[in-house]
Amino acid sequence: MRRCCAPLALAWACILACTWAAPAVAEPLSCGVVLMHGKWGMPQSPYLKPVVQKLEPACPVKLLEMPWSRFRLYDKPYADALAQIRQAVAEFRQAGVQWVAVGGQSFGANASLAYMAQVGDVDAVLPLAPGHVPVSFYQIPEVRRGIDAAHQAVQAGQGDTLVDMTDINQGQRRQVRAPAAALWSYFDPQGWGHMGLSARSFRKPVPVFWAIGTLDPLYPASSTAIYQQLPAHADSQYLVVQANHATTPEAASEALWLWVQARTGR
Repeated sequence: MRRCCAPLALAWACILACTWAAPAVAEPLSCGVVLMHGKWGMPQSPYLKPVVQKLEPACPVKLLEMPWSRFRLYDKPYADALAQIRQAVAEFRQAGVQWVAVGGQSFGANASLAYMAQVGDVDAVLPLAPGHVPVSFYQIPEVRRGIDAAHQAVQAGQGDTLVDMTDINQGQRRQVRAPAAALWSYFDPQGWGHMGLSARSFRKPVPVFWAIGTLDPLYPASSTAIYQQLPAHADSQYLVVQANHATTPEAASEALWLWVQARTGR
């Protein structure tokens, strides 16, 4: 009996030893991404489509129509826009999603920074071709007239008054009429649309995937200057791609997906 038991005991000892020695494998984190389109865009933006196609197999994406869409044209102030994002983030959390990121292209990227500064309840920020620079718009007389009119109405307690303003998007001009409070919230040179201020005001350090194209008006100095004001994080990445303001998300989509995989283990 002893000769039979010894090999059996040895075998069990080996099994137990191997079990104890095996490294623990971390379970992948469930993930979700809230993406916002750019100025005058729509949720199904062709510029964001390549990003969605990369992320969706493993990370569900919520695409929101924001107040700067082509149909809404600043119908609600920035606070309402951030409330939209917050609701989408909450829906992910309520569904048990462990890792949630917010991001977007152009104005959507601007909003992702403002969201982290004002709310700050996500795990990562994904600004792709960040845009909308109120300080620069204020230097253009035809735009400044509308901004000043909006500001004066707000100061007079008439935030609901409709104000006419010339809006500019990558050189294209459009006449908009929107509530004064909404216009001022987006175009206040020192307001939530100021990306440098948002970068400095993050509620907590989180990893940021920042993509900018070499043909983007914000490249190189302005983009780098804003990025450098973010709270330092070891997992943040500043990616420069050969692209313009519209094509940067597509050019960065593969690198973005690899970055998300590294954060979530998917």
